[in-house]
Amino acid sequence: MGTTVTGLDVAAYRVSTDHPEADGTLAWSSTTVVAVEAHAEGTTGTGWTYSSAAAAEVVRGELAPSVVGADPMDIPALHERLLRSVRNLGRAGIAAAAISAVDIALWDLKARLLDMSLPALFGRFRDAVPVYGSGGFTTYDDATTTAQLEHWIADDGVTQVKIKVGESWGMRPDRDLHRVALARRVIGAERQLFVDANGAYGAHQAVRVGRRMLDEGGISWFEEPVSSDDLAGLRAVRNQLPVDVAAGEYGDHESYFERMLAAEAVDCLQIDVTRCGGYTSWLHTAALAAARNIEVSAHCAPHLHAPVCAAVPNVRHIELFHDHRRVDALLFAGTPAVSAGHIGMVLDLPGHGMTLKRADAESHRVA
Repeated sequence: MGTTVTGLDVAAYRVSTDHPEADGTLAWSSTTVVAVEAHAEGTTGTGWTYSSAAAAEVVRGELAPSVVGADPMDIPALHERLLRSVRNLGRAGIAAAAISAVDIALWDLKARLLDMSLPALFGRFRDAVPVYGSGGFTTYDDATTTAQLEHWIADDGVTQVKIKVGESWGMRPDRDLHRVALARRVIGAERQLFVDANGAYGAHQAVRVGRRMLDEGGISWFEEPVSSDDLAGLRAVRNQLPVDVAAGEYGDHESYFERMLAAEAVDCLQIDVTRCGGYTSWLHTAALAAARNIEVSAHCAPHLHAPVCAAVPNVRHIELFHDHRRVDALLFAGTPAVSAGHIGMVLDLPGHGMTLKRADAESHRVA
């Protein structure tokens, strides 16, 4: 086409939570979004990550020079340039988040230049992807937890919900069990209940508490019962509990996921498009899991995940995370709707269909 990437714009925005939030191992009061806009031929592609504002500096100083002037049609070559540009920084963590935002923006740009929706460019396996409601923070009182669960069921039509457990690094199993029992009462017997300990338990404690959560609350999904770095611990919990063990949300490159798969540590592999290296690495990782007959689940970022999850047969569901759903709608126009427990595809607009609401976002800008 003779087209080149003419520039990358980047900005960081911080949005406060609507309630105090915490899980088993961390508390927070805001979410920072680093948004990237890639330009070519008067067309703009948009991507973002949830990270530190420092990721914006990585985009400006390291990533932009590696892609400006290159052909936006050649995503594999551009992705490799991004990886090579952070060799001396280390490509995990903030660098991986920055690469993810740029990769997403480049895919969106390519689709828009071709006047195609991103689902059409990837190729569709399905027209809508199942979601599960996710929040249930350990800082919520019973009334707040109940209201959130009821909202997901009544308004979104979900049949699967997830709450946080492992409060205070696993020091409050009594409250964990109370909240699991509460969630089961609210959602009824027919819906699936997931729990996420965010690595708060040790392996033996995870098995003990997990058995009680299974017996008393009927959980079917135990996310990060131990640290994602403890592959032997994940496998031990998986072998001793008849529930699905899930992890992988911190993965920043295909090799991370391959080690987790090779260790037989999970029943379902979580992949986060805003951390793993964008759509390019997400698709690679889903293929690695498929080769081992393992399903994948999209971690957070529900709106960005919808187009790529529609393309992959071994996707189980997308996490409809409370924070990201709220922040995305505030900062970006065109976020896809959720109904009957599924997130739909944007098929009548080019790219993923979302654009930065610059005027609305400006009051939240921090970098």
